[in-house]
Amino acid sequence: MRVKNFFKHHPSAWLPVVMSAAALAFTISYVCLFGVSKEPHDEGLPVHVFQLLMGGQIPIILYFIFSQLSKKPREMVHILIIQIVVFIIAFAPVYFLEL
Repeated sequence: MRVKNFFKHHPSAWLPVVMSAAALAFTISYVCLFGVSKEPHDEGLPVHVFQLLMGGQIPIILYFIFSQLSKKPREMVHILIIQIVVFIIAFAPVYFLEL
């Protein structure tokens, strides 16, 4: 089974990618609308939504790894690399803008 078909048949393969993309889109849209501001006391709703989107991926990725490792290890590694790259890309604005 090719990677393209693997995404189609396994929601645990594409869901983390969608969650990372949503977190990135949410971060970029928030920065475009409100700018980069640091609130001293409360982190605020945007930070909590970002944390839920990014943290919620971890159990899904772990489920994906453990469910597919013995079945299709090569495809699993390719998709895991995609998931990790998108995860890092979603964190990049937060890191570089020090949000």
